[in-house]
Amino acid sequence: MTVQPSIVGLRTFGILAGFAPARLEALAAECTWRRVAAGAQLVRRDAHDRDVHLIVGGRVRVTVVTGSGRQIAYKDLGAGSVVGVLAAIDGAARSTDVLALEEALVATLSAERFGLLLRESREANDWMLKSLVEMVRELSDRVFEVSALGVQNRVHAEVLRLAREAGIAGNRAVIDPAPTHPDIAARVSTYREQVTRELSAMVKAGLLERAGHALVVPDVSRLEAIVAEVRRLA
Repeated sequence: MTVQPSIVGLRTFGILAGFAPARLEALAAECTWRRVAAGAQLVRRDAHDRDVHLIVGGRVRVTVVTGSGRQIAYKDLGAGSVVGVLAAIDGAARSTDVLALEEALVATLSAERFGLLLRESREANDWMLKSLVEMVRELSDRVFEVSALGVQNRVHAEVLRLAREAGIAGNRAVIDPAPTHPDIAARVSTYREQVTRELSAMVKAGLLERAGHALVVPDVSRLEAIVAEVRRLA
């Protein structure tokens, strides 16, 4: 469903930080705005379109489904995230699927206009370079975890990652809402039953607490130390 352009949502994007209202308004007018229903596909793997999508509202999941039907989830992204940049930069086919986890408001730019944006703004270009470096580092960490760590350690590392994304206050983090066990399994390349077992073990060990629909990490430093030690010995 198409919607009217608005600069309000664009103010949340790091890539557009520092843009004056008039510049944001002009950019908003160049975007195609729409609402993507929960469960709908925003980006299809192997497709050859090159548009860049700005997630103004809602949440999406970056994922790949194998030939056998198994889902490998990379990351959940919320408002202020930019997806589709790899195809826009190199012109190759899409490398992942992107699905809407809930209704999402999306502003879409053509690859050509996105490239012009990066050339026009040193700040936007620097933000994009930093984001690509962060992406490479995160994927490198995940490759290491899947290759070198057991299921228990991968679950620990994923919970720590979720805690950091949720925000740490006073050495405590509240992951709300908690991801489902199948979601965590898709992220750490294992099965739901194994995730259930490892989360229960974390609760017994005091590394994790359940609070309604949330998960609480009561001592983030302790979990960080455990993950760091396992990585050192791997």
